[in-house]
Amino acid sequence: MSQTVCILLNPADRCYLEAIVSDRNRPLKHVQRAKIILFSAERLTVQDIARRVGVSRPCVWRWQLRFGEEGPDGLVRDKTRPPGRAPLGTSVTARVLALTCTEPPGSITHWTGRAVAGIIGISLRSVQRIWEAHRLQPHRLHTFKTSNDPAFAQKVEDIVGLYMSPPAHAIVVSIDEKSQIQAYDRTQPGLPLKPGKCATMTHDYKRNGTTTLFAALNILDGTVLGRCMSRHRHQEFIRFLNAVEKAAPAGKVVHAILDNYATHKHPKVLEWLAGHPRWTFHFTPTSASWLNAVENFFSALTRRALRRGVFKSVPDLQKTIRDYIKRQNADPKPFVWTKSAKDIFAKLDEIPVPSV
Repeated sequence: MSQTVCILLNPADRCYLEAIVSDRNRPLKHVQRAKIILFSAERLTVQDIARRVGVSRPCVWRWQLRFGEEGPDGLVRDKTRPPGRAPLGTSVTARVLALTCTEPPGSITHWTGRAVAGIIGISLRSVQRIWEAHRLQPHRLHTFKTSNDPAFAQKVEDIVGLYMSPPAHAIVVSIDEKSQIQAYDRTQPGLPLKPGKCATMTHDYKRNGTTTLFAALNILDGTVLGRCMSRHRHQEFIRFLNAVEKAAPAGKVVHAILDNYATHKHPKVLEWLAGHPRWTFHFTPTSASWLNAVENFFSALTRRALRRGVFKSVPDLQKTIRDYIKRQNADPKPFVWTKSAKDIFAKLDEIPVPSV
């Protein structure tokens, strides 16, 4: 049922309210309140008044009641409110920051907002605001691993040099294999993405076999040569090297960047290398696969094609991988390395040395 509040205006009050509405220098809130009373005098419903003025229905009721109690003067006078809480002082902020950056007591690994708020004696939201302002995130943790390779510096300078200043009349390829790629088939179909709801997928799955992807990323043009094989022994690796050798332009030196996987250093592989003098292997330091550019391609492949994929068989999985590589090569982007060896060493110097 529509609600209507009828207000009777005398000529003087109507003239006063109309003057407020027509006065361009009046605050918007005064104009809205005057309109509410004028529309009420025209016997419009509360809902119609709220829609025309652009306010809520409780707002209409409030100013109808105020006009009935105080008349026109009540529309232009705001009631005083108690002052809000004073902002937190710098000493409180300093205490929150100091406490957050210390080890919590007992077996607790990190601070929570409620724990800090309870000790300092402020609200949870106050702690959250301080954390946000100073970019503190106690709930997050970044992992790292340093290399203990004695030739770490020389290898970094060698590989970064190939990325940032590739030699003339040569190609630079980053080679690796992504082994044990699972052909997962979900036990139930998921639900698609909808406005307000994310897509769903069951956590359980059915294994339909595995495949291994050998890939070579051309640093200069961003193209990828890939081969899916059932195993990842030195025999398969040599077959893949032959494929890269066949695809490499004639007369150009090939610089191949690889990690320290045992297959890459197998005697048969080294024998193959000796028989192909235009090839040079550059091995990354131990525990430093982040230097191998093809790992970025593997990461993108996993995120965009494999992690949410549903594969009924290994051939189905391999077709998905081949299609992804085909799309990659249709619009390749040259690989760009931005950090010099000097920058990398400076960053690694920030990592704390473990105590003995």
